[in-house]
Amino acid sequence: MSDSLEKEIRVLLVDDHQLVRDGLHSRLGETPGICVVGEAGSGAEALRLAGMLQPDLVLLDIGLPDMSGLDVAARLDEVAPGTRTLMLSMYDNREYVISAIRAGAAGYVLKDASSKEIITAIRAVAAGGSYYSAPLTTALATGGSEPPPLTEREREVLILVAQGNSNKRIAQQLDVSVRTVETHRLNLRKKLGIETPAGLIRYALQQGWIKV
Repeated sequence: MSDSLEKEIRVLLVDDHQLVRDGLHSRLGETPGICVVGEAGSGAEALRLAGMLQPDLVLLDIGLPDMSGLDVAARLDEVAPGTRTLMLSMYDNREYVISAIRAGAAGYVLKDASSKEIITAIRAVAAGGSYYSAPLTTALATGGSEPPPLTEREREVLILVAQGNSNKRIAQQLDVSVRTVETHRLNLRKKLGIETPAGLIRYALQQGWIKV
């Protein structure tokens, strides 16, 4: 299949600074395979547009005037299931990154990153992977031996898997699609490096999330 026929990544830009949105829109608009479908300057507008547009990815700033971008990320799954979230922020401390991951973000890029890196991050996250700017991966790697942070939904899926539920049963219990469950399980394998249900059971037991 030629590049021109490949599915474009539909992006919603969320930042409270018009100048930042204009710059991103201009740069992304010149990039093959990426289409900016909307812009928002507040959390409420971001959630409204995400629900209406169902973008593939939301490029989301943390500092918004009406609510935190972390709160927006945590609520996106309610209005746009399957939409991926990539944080774009000036904050480079470890706590913000972990909070973003727990809120459901699949990536975190610093605002001083090059446009090339931002585009790379968009493509990686839209494809189902994750991306973190180099200074952030270093901070996470040196942050101690605590388990990799999971989103609340990933934790729910892990517990249900550990309890022996099938993907179909998990989807019914969480009121999501089977494909969404499969995506969460893929993310769990990547984050935890655990490939088998038995491994997930052991992990859930170690965390005290299930009992024998």
